[in-house]
Amino acid sequence: MKSGFLEKLVARIDRVEPGEVQQIVARLVREKGFLEKVFEALQEGVIVLDSMGVVDFVNRAAGKFFGFDPEKAVGETLVSQVRGLQWNDLGKPGRTVNRDLEVFYPEHRFLNFYLAPIDSEDDGEPLGYVMLVRDLTRTREEAEQNLESERLNALTLLAAGVAHEIGNPLNSLDIHLQLLGRKLRKLPPGDRKPLEENLATARDEIQRLDSILKQFLHAVRPTLPRRESCDLNALIRDSLRLVEPELEARGVEVVLDLDESLPPASVDAGQFRQVFYNLVRNAYQALPGDKGRITLRSRASEYEHLVSIEDEGTGISPEHMGTLFEPYQTTKPTGSGLGLLIVRRIVREHGGEISVESQQGHGTRVILHLPRLERSVRLLGGPKPAIDLD
Repeated sequence: MKSGFLEKLVARIDRVEPGEVQQIVARLVREKGFLEKVFEALQEGVIVLDSMGVVDFVNRAAGKFFGFDPEKAVGETLVSQVRGLQWNDLGKPGRTVNRDLEVFYPEHRFLNFYLAPIDSEDDGEPLGYVMLVRDLTRTREEAEQNLESERLNALTLLAAGVAHEIGNPLNSLDIHLQLLGRKLRKLPPGDRKPLEENLATARDEIQRLDSILKQFLHAVRPTLPRRESCDLNALIRDSLRLVEPELEARGVEVVLDLDESLPPASVDAGQFRQVFYNLVRNAYQALPGDKGRITLRSRASEYEHLVSIEDEGTGISPEHMGTLFEPYQTTKPTGSGLGLLIVRRIVREHGGEISVESQQGHGTRVILHLPRLERSVRLLGGPKPAIDLD
């Protein structure tokens, strides 16, 4: 209707006879009413926004999810109706956003929303945005628990088998290096020193591989987090050291914009080293060629810690945004599709959320939202202070 009937009407508006106006208005009302009935029949929430984030249309499902009157919401900004969202972080031209959201009013729900721009014909500013909202509460509490539990159990068995097959050769190598060390001590000091340095490097690398293997096993095993007061910035730096050789080999520039006054977080240190390790690897593997830049930021508000990992890579297409956390779904030729699944499970077990922002050709940003307070007292009674991650 938009590209056909309305364009023809605008082209001949000055020639429309007074008697035709009533017929035109009646047709527009019928077509608008039909579309509204379709949207109202959907169980998913539908919110249509203008380019400034002002609500143009809301169906009943979306009003029910967020606890507002759809008719009264029209003409109001989205952030005034949905507490905890910041339009400056969401409404950016050419960017699609897929994010999980936990709400406590009018009911405790786990939601997922997908925000996509409505592109203009001249590729300028978007005409507006469409926000699709799904209720994941039952899925999360029932289907996801059962399905993901089965998948992670299978993954755990696989990981245990792989760890066994890798662990045995590592132990054997370590034993043989010890034997070589004993024989080296019998050589003259001049001949022994360079060989001992090479031997020490080899043993350090074996220990590093063993450490990575243990971290991987701890991450995939469905165990409760062993929380302790941790410096997130230190965990980020620890994870970077694990991938430092790969970053240097690829010529990747790493920018750290860490808040040195960041308060401690109550997390499982080993699990979050694995989280940052996975996300950093995803970031540099998305870079085109052997050079590029990734940026890691940390911030905190009264309510939460935020850590973002941003790359300047190829970005994620809109059709792949909906399957980011599906196991074995990957765009990498040699990827397993398990990294983000593990990351999301760890973050959720800490009461947090993960959001992904991406624009094709311009890169991707993954943001971890970790609560500073217990969930029982994190009521969405007002808008959260904005935290600048740009």
